[in-house]
Amino acid sequence: MAVDLIIKASSIITMDPDNPRVEAVAVDSSTGLISAVGSYSELQEAHSDAQVHDLGKTVLTPGLIDPHSHPALSGLSTQSPAHWIAPYVGFPTFDDVTAYFTKVNAETPAGVPVAFNGLDRILHNAPELTNTILDQYFPDRAVIVIDNSGHEVYFNTANIKLLGWEDGKPPADPVGARYGRNEDGTSNGRAYESAALLVAASKVLASLATHPLAPIAQWYKLMATNGITSTSEHTYASNQFKAYVAMAMAPDSPLRISLYHMSIEPDCADPIAIPVPDTKLKKQGIKLWADGSPWVGTIAASFPYLDNDTTKNANIPLGPGGEGMMNYNRAQLDEILDKLTPTGYQMAFHCNGDVGMDIVLDAYEHALSKHGLMGTDHRWRIEHLGACRKDQFERAARLGVCLSMSPFQFIYWGDLLDGTMFESSIGSEWQAVGDAFKSGASVTFHNDGSVSPPIPLLNWQAMVTRQTASGKVHGENQAISLEDAMKAHTVNAAFQLGRDHEVGSITPGKLADFCELSTDPFLVDPHKLTDLVKVEGTWLSGKRIDLDAFLAQVEAMDPSEHKDLPAQAHASKKCC
Repeated sequence: MAVDLIIKASSIITMDPDNPRVEAVAVDSSTGLISAVGSYSELQEAHSDAQVHDLGKTVLTPGLIDPHSHPALSGLSTQSPAHWIAPYVGFPTFDDVTAYFTKVNAETPAGVPVAFNGLDRILHNAPELTNTILDQYFPDRAVIVIDNSGHEVYFNTANIKLLGWEDGKPPADPVGARYGRNEDGTSNGRAYESAALLVAASKVLASLATHPLAPIAQWYKLMATNGITSTSEHTYASNQFKAYVAMAMAPDSPLRISLYHMSIEPDCADPIAIPVPDTKLKKQGIKLWADGSPWVGTIAASFPYLDNDTTKNANIPLGPGGEGMMNYNRAQLDEILDKLTPTGYQMAFHCNGDVGMDIVLDAYEHALSKHGLMGTDHRWRIEHLGACRKDQFERAARLGVCLSMSPFQFIYWGDLLDGTMFESSIGSEWQAVGDAFKSGASVTFHNDGSVSPPIPLLNWQAMVTRQTASGKVHGENQAISLEDAMKAHTVNAAFQLGRDHEVGSITPGKLADFCELSTDPFLVDPHKLTDLVKVEGTWLSGKRIDLDAFLAQVEAMDPSEHKDLPAQAHASKKCC
């Protein structure tokens, strides 16, 4: 490879075990590939005509990878003109939320629908909303409030009318999802799980953005600002196709995207012809849901919630929910996997509860054996894994199943998980990453789109220290090394996305994707990592990304081609 650029830094953390630390990296800008790594003097001597970019005190790492996200839906549901009301973005209590409801209703022109995202019944100490509750704040305009878990949406009577549901009654429940109903069959202003949620929210979302790509671009920028260069869309639907292609075509697009097609889409098993290089955008897998969310009481777990004011106010069923909280029974899972496995796509199952994981592992083992994939490099995944156990991680490792874990559950909810939501023996070890790494399985960390801000460095800090956002420590025995934490957002994440031949480490032959850090994370107090280490910028294919230029490029795109994008669902959705 030709070398026309040498990037020098105070230190380069390669995440390549054969060459963990170097001083400089040589890049072939025509291909965007890394040509060589080593000392600055060696590379300069070998490539004397190359331009030198000296980053000074900056520490370079591989571009960080969030292997489970939802960039399109996150942008549309949190960035302007939508309203993000999560506790950690400025609305710590339900009183703060309702005050904001009143403010938004007063300041928004009459009749214009509004959307909110981020209500958290546990953290906000909020009730499970209904149309009658929301009617008190929004009597005349359609409103949707998406639960922070992403598993439930609340809406008012005006939205029920906007949806055109005859006599106020929802349509039949989709497979793996349901609508909330009053005793007379009318809607109570709730919908559960993606297929129903997206229908209930579709009309309001469709009415919002004058340029539908602009809020998505803002979410791309947010991810890049936190050092992320590769991620996934884990709720891909075919009507997002044009949007993701357009974003990939922007010259300064900061993210590589791997698509996981929702199994509830009729065409989920079909290949996609994508008119951009697959290094930028590719279909990687199929997304399925085993159970629900711990924050709304819908996980398939063998243990109950504790009975106290917090769980009562949030209307959490104490349970244990067991198999009753599964979105599919075992026979349905076998049928789905039997249909999807021959496609060759990677399977990725959402699962939080221990009962759910047992059932998913049973179904995975059956399908892998039946289709001759046992012992092959299939990389099937399980996502979130909040309440899952050491023996389950070990079984996953034996099956070659990857674990994509959710530090954010511990960071923001850890204080409540330990002794308020669940017994301390369970809650203190929520997100048992120590056991996961010891199992030998491939382990990654993610932030799940808008469920939490996309901050890999905070995930590192929390999983190394087992310290929550409040500073309290829970489950110290599950702490891991900083090196393992970094693997979870670099080499391991690249492996799980099927991009390990392209990204994840600073290695000759891979794409020149980098993250600039202000300080070496190995040289600071891990308890203060996010205070002392800042992301200074990112590179893709040897080019430093200009995020302002990227936003301008998206704004210049024709919005009319994407006018239907915010309506993220069709009433005819069904399981494939």
